[in-house]
Amino acid sequence: MAEEVKMFGFWASPFSNRVELALNLKGIQYEFIEENLQNKSRSFLKYNPITKKIPVIVHNEKSIIESLVILEYIEETWKDNPLLPQDPHERALARFWANFIDDKIIKSAHRIATSSSKEREDAIEENVENLKLLEKELAGKDFFGGNSIGYIDIAASVIAIWFGVGQEVSGLHWFTQEEHPNLWKWKTKFEQDEVVKQCCPPKHKLVEFMKMLTASGSAPK
Repeated sequence: MAEEVKMFGFWASPFSNRVELALNLKGIQYEFIEENLQNKSRSFLKYNPITKKIPVIVHNEKSIIESLVILEYIEETWKDNPLLPQDPHERALARFWANFIDDKIIKSAHRIATSSSKEREDAIEENVENLKLLEKELAGKDFFGGNSIGYIDIAASVIAIWFGVGQEVSGLHWFTQEEHPNLWKWKTKFEQDEVVKQCCPPKHKLVEFMKMLTASGSAPK
């Protein structure tokens, strides 16, 4: 049976972009379907009636939701170009750090963007320290996955691409070369990867989009 893969996503979503990166790094052919997040299609809602959030992939008419779950599904279904290490302990650590990025780093970044001044200061301090913990995993390596982009790198793409945009728009700074030299070096190398260049939105478009969101007080879901 021929493989049919569809992906419902949104061009400016870091979670959507994670899945695009994984599919492209694996060399998987897929149809990308851009969703209007303010007026979601019936087709999309049929495949994700539960959270109603992107991204969603549909593999031979079976839907998978939530970006990290999708990454695991992609890894288990298509064995070429592995994203996770073979050693069980290292695989478990990779999953831990991916969840740490979502549960700690991205959540505190969201608080930076949405909180009052005092709570924002606490969120910035928390994010700076969490990024320092994460970057220890890069010691002596170009990427979290070693010599090539892997599961943690894909999970951390929001740091490489979107954090700089958020800092430029907000004027706040929590991810800097001085505080996080290893992560900054990784970010530069990550952005230079040819697959990343093909998948990630241009910075100027993201800046314009984030300025629009800031002005309207809304955020994509």
